[in-house]
Amino acid sequence: MALKVALLGCGTVGAEVVRLLHEQAGDLEARIGAPVELVGIAVRRPNRVRPGVPTELLTTDALGLVKRDDVDVVIEVVGGIEPARTWLVEALRNGKSVITGNKALLAEDGGTLHDAAAEGGADLYYEAAVAGAIPLLRPLRESLHGDRIQQVTGIVNGTTNFILSAMDSTGAGYSEALDEATVLGYAEPDPTADVEGFDAAAKAAILASLAFHTRVRAEDVYREGITEVSANDVASAKAMGCIIKLLCIAARTEDGGISVRVHPAMIPRSHPLASVGDAFNAVFVEAEAAGQLMFYGRGAGGAPTASAVLGDLVAVGRNRLAGVRSASESVYADLPVRPMGLVRTRYHISLDVADRAGVLAAVAGVFAKHDVSIATVNQSGRGDDAVLVIVTHAAADSALAATVSELRSLDFVRSIASVLRVEGD
Repeated sequence: MALKVALLGCGTVGAEVVRLLHEQAGDLEARIGAPVELVGIAVRRPNRVRPGVPTELLTTDALGLVKRDDVDVVIEVVGGIEPARTWLVEALRNGKSVITGNKALLAEDGGTLHDAAAEGGADLYYEAAVAGAIPLLRPLRESLHGDRIQQVTGIVNGTTNFILSAMDSTGAGYSEALDEATVLGYAEPDPTADVEGFDAAAKAAILASLAFHTRVRAEDVYREGITEVSANDVASAKAMGCIIKLLCIAARTEDGGISVRVHPAMIPRSHPLASVGDAFNAVFVEAEAAGQLMFYGRGAGGAPTASAVLGDLVAVGRNRLAGVRSASESVYADLPVRPMGLVRTRYHISLDVADRAGVLAAVAGVFAKHDVSIATVNQSGRGDDAVLVIVTHAAADSALAATVSELRSLDFVRSIASVLRVEGD
């Protein structure tokens, strides 16, 4: 008996799913143990030309397609919160397995989907939601399930990584690098979700949920984008032997909680993530027993994302033939998510200062007042070109923010040219 599949969405990813289902039909049947039959494709514009997509399968009634009795598996690649949530909850509660790449929905309300899957005895798979074709989520939820993960650090947005890589290699400013990314198709006409960190924050919530057996939502993630990163910031990083990346970081805290954050940061060029350029993604996992692991590859695009979808389809198909379902959501730990102010971070601060006696001592006094220890300080230039570059030891982020705020009020500080977090050794 065939495994019957309904596809919701037939854009860039959906069209690739259709192509691969056709081209790899024989292999998929051999791997699953049954043929795969695509029985319907829900789209908004059925008259749009879609080469290679059977027009007789198209429908605008997504909910009706989901409710069909002959559908075993629903693949959703539409995105957004509604109406996708309604469709998927309907499918799961009625015992139909779901495969989705909808990171926004999973990060905002993944708990509802997991609860519906448990209620209906169905599978919920979403490898395509983070890092495209990179096999990352299944290792977290299965291969490393017996280990204790300490930290997950990743570059999970190709658009921002391309922009920052271009700024590093060419010396261009943010606007110029964004224009290049747009021309080359790496940035959307409205790049807000990428450059302001919303996309990465959704992925960080998903990664943290799996790594720490705790439901983490997008609203729990501290988020900063890259729009304020300047060419001077990039040059300062180079001078320190560092590079700037937009990082997603999920880590255990010393007090038994977790922190989940997305922000630009300097990392040493010796760090495994430093060499990840262009629009590639990479995630660095640190676990107690397994040690350090790195996952690298193309994090977006039609074919890579469709590859992840089909990998999930094989797993779902095998489960259905065996009469079993995958392991349920693991949220037993229920760890508290700490606010950013309590997280211990390091700062790189570049100050344009007046060239006069006592400046360095006064600046050091501000750091001491807020219990922030200075790791290195470099004073250069004369007159109007006088600059102080300070790198701190780890301290509470709230203390560092208060330090920067007070520095801005000092009469001899003309401007704060750069404030960036520093990660890595």
